[in-house]
Amino acid sequence: METMVEDVVIVGAGIAGLATAVALKRAGIEALVLERSEGLRATGAALTLYPNAWSALDALGISQKLATRYAPTLKGHIIDVDTGEVQEVSRAITNEVPVGPRCLHRKALLEALADELPIHSVRFSSKITAIDTQQHEGSSLAIVHMENGTIIKAKVLIGCDGVHSVVSRWLGLGEPVLSGRSAVRGLAVFPQGHGLGQNFRQYVGTGIRAGFIPVSDKDVYWFFSCISPAKGASLGEDPKETKKQVLENYAKDLPPLYLDVVQHSDLSTLTRAPLKFRYPWHVVFGNLSKQNITVAGDAMHPMTPDLAQGGGSALEDAVILGRHIGKSFVKNGRVLVPKEMAAAIDKYVEERRWHVALLIAGSYISGWVQQAGSGWGKKFLRDVMFYNFLYPKIVRYMHYDCGKLDF
Repeated sequence: METMVEDVVIVGAGIAGLATAVALKRAGIEALVLERSEGLRATGAALTLYPNAWSALDALGISQKLATRYAPTLKGHIIDVDTGEVQEVSRAITNEVPVGPRCLHRKALLEALADELPIHSVRFSSKITAIDTQQHEGSSLAIVHMENGTIIKAKVLIGCDGVHSVVSRWLGLGEPVLSGRSAVRGLAVFPQGHGLGQNFRQYVGTGIRAGFIPVSDKDVYWFFSCISPAKGASLGEDPKETKKQVLENYAKDLPPLYLDVVQHSDLSTLTRAPLKFRYPWHVVFGNLSKQNITVAGDAMHPMTPDLAQGGGSALEDAVILGRHIGKSFVKNGRVLVPKEMAAAIDKYVEERRWHVALLIAGSYISGWVQQAGSGWGKKFLRDVMFYNFLYPKIVRYMHYDCGKLDF
């Protein structure tokens, strides 16, 4: 039985895990990342990143690497499929520089983060069976038991292992719950070019919300969300059937332009899943850490995708957690002092707790309001109360600056 000792162990090599490892590396800390799959998890064809995410990527030192490949989206249209009304949305331009969101391939983001790490930093096919703690010289060590019998002792353990996190379950956080909605997402490929420019379209109606946004001149990311199918109904058991169900059943009344995008889907990119989230009050009042163990990304704050903040908030987590641990590391002569880790992690938790809880609530409300339908009451709630009053307040989170990593 092998026993290893590590400064920092990160569970999960998704966006949060890799970004946290990069943030720590910028302070001079080499973390061990444990990933249960055999390679980088590229589930999900693409994701949209708002200015807050690009601020985090800038702190991590990889924003330019990605920004030169993906253009910002500056204009779009929201179409009410029940009434035919069209609302144009324009993104701001600051100092002649476009600040709209950019949609990029998820795999490109993961690879850009992984490229910043030493090749031996990520250990694939590594499955955790149990977590424990041990007192050592007045401080706590995390004890990680692996499926292959290896035991890893860590001064810091960070769970970045997604919605079904082993680490968050160990902390006692409430399990994520179903939102009552499901989503299908995919990447459409137009070998000769799609001709859509950098404009997005969104369709809202009773019980449905759909849209697309260009990723490149040939790739378009699309989504379709609806009230979860009744028991016995299905969105399809395989990608081919899922695509058929969207085209011929769930989205059949949407405009031909949208259906053409779905028709061009690369079946290997299609994902379908019920949308889950963690109750905000579980984040506000729950145990987000215990001594030297904490969580980040979806392991802390799974949310519905309606504000496109899942990836961005995970990147923010990485920068803020890396900054607090890194400051302690540098202050102590570039040594990770176990006794100080609980305090560093507590600062991170308190900085994130309310911020991400409000994001979870805002995402849920955004999805619920926009799929509510077009009755006069619901239309008033969506077009007047949400778009004119609540949404502008939520937008500031999309421009949040998580700060730098200056050590």
